[in-house]
Amino acid sequence: MYFDSRRSTVLASNGMVATSQPLAAVTGLRILMEGGNAVDAAVAAAAALNVVEPMSTGVGGDMFALVWDNKKKSVTALNGSGRAPGAASIDELLNKGIKAIPDTGPYSVAVPGTVHGWETLLKASGSMPMSKVLAPAINYAENGFPVSDIISVQWQQNLAKLSTFPSGSEMLPNGGAPSHGDFVKLPTLAATLRVIAEGGSDAFYKSEIAQKCAAFVQEHGGWLAAEDMAAHTSDWDEPISTDYRGVTCWECPPNGQGIAALEALNIAEGFDIKGMGAQSADAYHHLIEAMRLSFADAFQYVADPRKADVPIKELTSKEFANTRRPLINSSKAMSTVPYGRVQGGSDTVYISVVDGEGNACSLINSVFSNFGSGMIVPGTGIVLHNRASLFSLDANHVNALAPHKRPFHTIIPGMATIGDELHLCYGMMGAFMQPQGHLQLISNMVDHGMDPQQAINALRFMVGNENVILEEGLDPKIAQDLRSRGHNVGQINGYSRVSIGGAQVIQRDPDTGVLRGGSEPRKDGCAIGY
Repeated sequence: MYFDSRRSTVLASNGMVATSQPLAAVTGLRILMEGGNAVDAAVAAAAALNVVEPMSTGVGGDMFALVWDNKKKSVTALNGSGRAPGAASIDELLNKGIKAIPDTGPYSVAVPGTVHGWETLLKASGSMPMSKVLAPAINYAENGFPVSDIISVQWQQNLAKLSTFPSGSEMLPNGGAPSHGDFVKLPTLAATLRVIAEGGSDAFYKSEIAQKCAAFVQEHGGWLAAEDMAAHTSDWDEPISTDYRGVTCWECPPNGQGIAALEALNIAEGFDIKGMGAQSADAYHHLIEAMRLSFADAFQYVADPRKADVPIKELTSKEFANTRRPLINSSKAMSTVPYGRVQGGSDTVYISVVDGEGNACSLINSVFSNFGSGMIVPGTGIVLHNRASLFSLDANHVNALAPHKRPFHTIIPGMATIGDELHLCYGMMGAFMQPQGHLQLISNMVDHGMDPQQAINALRFMVGNENVILEEGLDPKIAQDLRSRGHNVGQINGYSRVSIGGAQVIQRDPDTGVLRGGSEPRKDGCAIGY
């Protein structure tokens, strides 16, 4: 039971890029062919996506990355997410009768972390300057590009959002949301990217651009200040991991939700998922329940570990998973999902790149919702993200809004190793679909022996607040079986399928160096190598 992509896994040996838009994938590949490495190519592709898929990502958003150094045989994690403004206040919102941070508008805006993240990544592990890797994106923004199918649909769906503020017209080229095949230019975004290419992150955070961002947000009642922009930094973190049947799966640590994927894998490892069969009702049921348990824990405990006590070690341990697994009844869904007791402390774009030397970069970049907060900074083409909307206004919650604190974050790059060798560079865009996408990709490949494209094509489930969404095409008997166990089952089809995740996977054979790539057929992208 697969999404009928008619795609086969792409093979290459000198380098490969997989992402959600062909122009961006080719941009990354071009950088590799011109002598750049995996990090150079990933940043170049991310910048290109800012232009050709502007509702999903950009310099007004955040990024995270995992980097594999094939000489050192090591994984490093970069947190390029922004923090709440210094003036952020729970009391101010509650006094205004606001019980949850809105998904749009000025209160949803945190400091954008992308540009500093790109620069930090390039300085540490790249081989090309920012000016080189941003050049293709600038070219597309200045000279134009044709809009692809699914991207045009998402653009048109957000016409009302882009009409909220007059500056939204900067993202409405030719006077409206473009249709499939329309040729568009984004001149104000091009100018911003050119300033960043020439001046680096200081030209974004300590400049007229920063002042424009702050002034626009404050004009509409928000908190973002030029001082918040100037104070922003990215952070290198210790990646977190778990072993799943001999494959070590890596994630960035909180404030991201990658820890939920690792916990779910630990819970699932205690069941014979392979013996249940791929996409059987039994396999779905046990993976769904594992995911529900890990989400309950993530929503309870995940926050900014530099501002709150997050029990990372315990949540990723096999011992903790052993205490959660007995809550799963093989024949009945949990009616409620309690979080575990610990003792210790969209939309998005994803890029997978592996170069010819075996180095890899798993990079995810996002403005969260399509076109983020709906606030496009006048004269800049910058779409400000709405990541602050994920803060809690419960002052006693670990993820409570506070000045200079990072929110719970949905975007998570993935990577897997076997022994001391890179095995997979992978990820899946799509808000809270991401950790459950990681779980399903790994299970498809490890438990059921699928290759990258087969693992991506396989029909998915998506756990929601009170239901489980299945993709159209699944045997109706499986949906009925899941309903009989107590799952509230719905179905997704058509263009809406993009919400069930956008995956990219590159697999590397350490003996031959052969790369096998798969790309999300529910999006417009591709895997391409040479």
